[in-house]
Amino acid sequence: MSVQPAPTLTLANGVEMPQLGLGTWPMNDAEAASAVTTALELGYRLIDTAENYQNECGVGLGIRNASVPRDQVFVTTKFNREWHGFDGAKAACEASLKRLELDYIDLLLIHWPNPEQDRFVEAYLGLINLLDRGLVRAIGTSNFKPAHLQRLLDLGLTPHLNQIQLDPYHRRDDLIALHNNQGIVTECWRPLGCGNAMLADPVIKAIAERHQRTPAQIVLRWAVQQGFATAPKSANPQRMAENLNVFDFSLNTEEIAALDQLGRDDPDMLDADQFGH
Repeated sequence: MSVQPAPTLTLANGVEMPQLGLGTWPMNDAEAASAVTTALELGYRLIDTAENYQNECGVGLGIRNASVPRDQVFVTTKFNREWHGFDGAKAACEASLKRLELDYIDLLLIHWPNPEQDRFVEAYLGLINLLDRGLVRAIGTSNFKPAHLQRLLDLGLTPHLNQIQLDPYHRRDDLIALHNNQGIVTECWRPLGCGNAMLADPVIKAIAERHQRTPAQIVLRWAVQQGFATAPKSANPQRMAENLNVFDFSLNTEEIAALDQLGRDDPDMLDADQFGH
C-alpha cells in the first residue's frame, strides 16, 4: 500500500516543503520510530516533531529504518522556552540534531513565543544564524499571534512559516490574513480537532458522504485547498494512507463556506500570551 506523495509549497527562501505530513505528538520514541518508518514507506515526506514531544530519537530512528533517502524527507522540529536567545537557539538546534542523528534540520521553529520572557526576537536572530550556517534549511515560528509576529516584522524579520492551531472549529482569520500579506506559510497543528467531536459534526459528515470520503479527509482537504500545510498524527497505516490521499478531489465553494461557518469560541484553546513551554 502506498499513496502519491503530497505536493509541495514553496517557502519564501525557495525551499520546497511537502504540504501534508505526519504529526508525532503524543508518541513516545518507540511509537514514533514505527510510525515514521510506516509513513515514509506509504509516501509521506514531511515529519513533524519537537523537543517537547520527547520523541526526536524515535523519529530519527524511523527515518533511518525507512528506504527513503534523507534528502527526500523534510524534518520539522521545535525548541522550548529555555533556549530563547541567540546562543540558546544554537544549543537547541545542536541538541535536536544529536537526538535525531541528522546533519541538518529542514525547518526549525520557536515552539511558543513566551512573551513574558521577551526573548523570542533574540531566538529568531539565532535561527537566522543557523540558517546562514547551513544547519537548518528554513526557519519559523509556532503559535505566534499577530502581535508577536509584528514584533519580528517591524525589525525586518519574516518567518518562513507560522504553525498554529487551525481547523474549521478554530478559525484564525486575523493570522491567515497577516501570513498571506507577508508571504508566511500557514501550517495547521492538530488539524483534525480535539477528540472526535469535530469529525462527528453533521455538516462535515454530510460533505464526506457526498464525496464518499472520511470526515478527516474532508477537514484535511479544507486545509490544503486553502494553501495551508498540515501534519495530522496517526499511527494507523490505513488512516495514514487516507489522510495523505486528499489531493485528488476538491470541495466546491458552497462546501468550503459551510465548513468556514463552523468556527466557534473555544474557552479551552491555548492562548500563546498565557501558555508556552
